[in-house]
Amino acid sequence: MKYKRTAIDLFSGCGGLTLGLRKAGFRVIGAIELDPLAAETYKMNHRSVRVWEEDIRDVPAVRVMRALNLARGELDLLAGCPPCQGFSSMTTLNGKVRMRHPQNHLVLDFLRFARQLLPKAIMLENVPGFARSQQFRVFRKGLRRLRYKYEYAVLDAANYGVPQRRKRFVLVGSRVSDVRLAPEVGKHRTVRDALRQLLNHSHTDPLHTVQERRSPRIAALIRSIPKNGGSRSSLGSERQLRCHVKCNGFRDVYGRMAWDDLAPTITGGCINPSKGRFLHPERNRTITLREAAVLQTFPPSYRFSLRRGKFAVAQLIGNALPPQFVRSHAAEIIKALEGNTGG
Repeated sequence: MKYKRTAIDLFSGCGGLTLGLRKAGFRVIGAIELDPLAAETYKMNHRSVRVWEEDIRDVPAVRVMRALNLARGELDLLAGCPPCQGFSSMTTLNGKVRMRHPQNHLVLDFLRFARQLLPKAIMLENVPGFARSQQFRVFRKGLRRLRYKYEYAVLDAANYGVPQRRKRFVLVGSRVSDVRLAPEVGKHRTVRDALRQLLNHSHTDPLHTVQERRSPRIAALIRSIPKNGGSRSSLGSERQLRCHVKCNGFRDVYGRMAWDDLAPTITGGCINPSKGRFLHPERNRTITLREAAVLQTFPPSYRFSLRRGKFAVAQLIGNALPPQFVRSHAAEIIKALEGNTGG
């Protein structure tokens, strides 16, 4: 049997990064995740992975190494997406005010693990604002001291087979070979491409059959939005909600997705029409949790715990890394490691 390169997923969430790594050919052997619902969902789908359901700041890297029987320098890939609320433009008042956030410093725990494990390669993902942060400057300095060569950019996941507009910061690096970010694919996948996976999907899937509860007024508003990409702006001021008439921004609110276009960025508010262009192209409802998940490139069979209700699951899905985006860059890392006889 062919040897599979090993990987550890830090800040694993519900498992989008791990799934992408596995699809690229990695064997994920360990993961760290603090949130109980995310960890529960992760374990439902990745049963063979050793999971530390703890705050990473309380997890010594040496404990992970011993549990996984890893020597320093043996791990092939250390990957992760540190929580990014502190770097997002919305959290920082559209970038006009720089706010302090304790999670900003978790990227330094990634660096701590890299220093202790000394993996052959690393992959870090985050929001675009991370590239301008002081923490990133410290992180880069640490990588150089460890003799990692790296490449990074802010990329749109839509250019890598993900059927949504989603800009993300990605860094890939290695101390044993030259690693490059994956080249873009030539054609975008659309909402239609993604949702056709569900044409014959089970009607008993709780993520696809969760019922909406709307007031008669909101239900009537949704029915009036034109199909296939329509917006509330086409209704005229007399048919819109008063708060929408007074607001000049957030024009995607109560908008429909278009079949043959990309979806907007799938966020934790993806099942709430007041949070963005999340209405189904034709049906008079928002997209379902399952539709949101496949727009994130999770397979229809991926399981999510509904123990805390549908809005908690929407947050898991919105926070996840699109597996297809991860797969593209992870495949480049494997190619680089396989091309290096010393690694």
